[in-house]
Amino acid sequence: MPRSAKTLYAYRLIVPDEQFDLFACRENRLHLALRQLELSGNADRTLCGGLLPAQPRWQDLQRETLKDRRLCPACLQLLDARSKGLPSAVSAW
Repeated sequence: MPRSAKTLYAYRLIVPDEQFDLFACRENRLHLALRQLELSGNADRTLCGGLLPAQPRWQDLQRETLKDRRLCPACLQLLDARSKGLPSAVSAW
């Protein structure tokens, strides 16, 4: 399996639905979260640090989703930093 596929597999996409949760995001954006929530961190947060919706609608992250204009720019930036192993990727909050 290529390295990029393993990297994308580590994340899930949160798709906003009719139960739009104001605590998660004030814009209609797609957000990323770790597939395996870390016990030592804030498990109820998106990659960019926003709160997860009460009942998130999960979707597997696909390479073509990274080009979607609705994708949260902060989540995308942190995903890129994590894939490069940059220190800024350690914690978004």
